[in-house]
Amino acid sequence: MHGTIDLVQNPKQEAARERAYSIPLEQFNPGDPELFRSDTFWPYFDRLRREDPVHYCRDSMFGPYWSVTKYNDIMDIETNHSVFSSASSLGGITIRDVATDLRRESFIAMDEPRHGAQRKTVAPMFTPTHLDQLAINIRQRSTKCLDNLPKNDVFDWVDQVSIELTTQMLAVLFDFPWEDRRKLTRWSDVATTIPGPDGLVATEEERQVELLECATYFGKLWNERINQPPKSDLLSMMAHSEATRDMDPKNFLGNLILLIVGGNDTTRNTLSGSIYALSKNPDQYKKLRENPVLIDSFVPEVIRWQTPLAHMRRTALEDVEFRGRQIKKGDKVVMWYVSGNRDEEVIDRPYEFIIDRARPRTHMSFGFGIHRCVGLRLAELQLKIIWEEILKRFDNIEVVGEPKRVYSSFVKGYEALPVRIAG
Repeated sequence: MHGTIDLVQNPKQEAARERAYSIPLEQFNPGDPELFRSDTFWPYFDRLRREDPVHYCRDSMFGPYWSVTKYNDIMDIETNHSVFSSASSLGGITIRDVATDLRRESFIAMDEPRHGAQRKTVAPMFTPTHLDQLAINIRQRSTKCLDNLPKNDVFDWVDQVSIELTTQMLAVLFDFPWEDRRKLTRWSDVATTIPGPDGLVATEEERQVELLECATYFGKLWNERINQPPKSDLLSMMAHSEATRDMDPKNFLGNLILLIVGGNDTTRNTLSGSIYALSKNPDQYKKLRENPVLIDSFVPEVIRWQTPLAHMRRTALEDVEFRGRQIKKGDKVVMWYVSGNRDEEVIDRPYEFIIDRARPRTHMSFGFGIHRCVGLRLAELQLKIIWEEILKRFDNIEVVGEPKRVYSSFVKGYEALPVRIAG
């Protein structure tokens, strides 16, 4: 079936599709986090791409917002920085507005010219030479982690592999105290969670307390680095750069959270998604085992298929007509990467997981333009090395239950994924 999710094997998706096509478009709220937790958002975006590709939601838990759902339309918004702003002062980069007094600038939530200066500070971390050095470290840590996995027992892939390896990588990038590295995981999760009785934190106040702990901890490390000669970790790079060494506390914490979430959530959830995707597509798993060189196209395909961040948001700086719709100054415009990555007008058979696609890098999971993910090559490198090591060791990693998904329409990820490796 081209362009729509396969419903024959999935009654849950069939029910979601019936609902998505039975309610009026003006009642659509594709940003409802429950749709993402239940993995039933797909048909809503299918319908929007066909019938209302630039859609206005008048009322939601996040207030009113526009949804841009087609690949090329998203590209046009993403690259029009003069009209569509990322600035934290206008609400930032997610569908959820941050309260004015809690807004923290980071270079992804910043417009030019300041954006470029701060981004360049950390860019040397991701040069080919530095990535070659990091690759050795990644392989050593991956080997150790995989060799210690239990055989013939069910375990949580998310916790024991995805979180552990990406958190270790973050600790290396920041030169963060190794024994405290899981604090990075916690801060990343707290930064992106939606407060509530079932959430990681019950209230916004609780979230701010934990993020202040993050700022305090990193503040001590910062003071150490600024008094040492420059080193090749992210914190030292920022401490010794003219563009970032005098950041105010909010900008400092904003950039920290950006780098923690960017280095953690995205790779973590794509690594979990890779196991899940192959379990759902055993023919592709067989193809990968028989021809491991396909890892080079498998990695970008799983990044597209997973789309670890479902959207990015912009704010209109002026009244503008876009695809026949009147967007007003101050309106929130949400670019749904997760929908663009299933746009059949751009991607052939977009709902299929095909590890040897001719053009696997045709996807928008990393964004475009000036805000394209600065660490994308590192993300790909980690996934490539981990899968090289997996294929050396295991004939099959069996998913033994449905994943538990994150309650979020921003982070498209997994809280748990039960697997078993035969001994």
